[in-house]
Amino acid sequence: MTPFGARLRALRAAREVTLKQMAAQLQVSAAYLSALEHGKRGAPSAGLVHQVNEFFGLIWDDAEELANLARLSHPRVTVNTAGLTPEQTALANRIAQTIHRLEPETVAAMHALLDATVKQPKPRLRRAAGKER
Repeated sequence: MTPFGARLRALRAAREVTLKQMAAQLQVSAAYLSALEHGKRGAPSAGLVHQVNEFFGLIWDDAEELANLARLSHPRVTVNTAGLTPEQTALANRIAQTIHRLEPETVAAMHALLDATVKQPKPRLRRAAGKER
């Protein structure tokens, strides 16, 4: 299951919406939504994410969270290590080989480490509003 799929399923369950009901509203098949939820399809398009946000009435942070989850929901990830150091290539390969055996706590710690070391881009809203620093 992908992060987007898990969130989609949770939203449906919380609002007691069936796959069939949602599919009819979004004009997609229930099989497609099921495949998205189970990680059998690639990440959804930005258009579909927008439709889902509208369907559930998600705005601001909730809508942005769903869009971020969609970007992190490619069920088959490819890492191009060309031009990286041997250590970086080895790390990518080790993660690929062992990710299915990692405990949830280890995965959470790895996320926290990446969040702490990767510089986050400034929100675009500030720049668009003329409040750039």
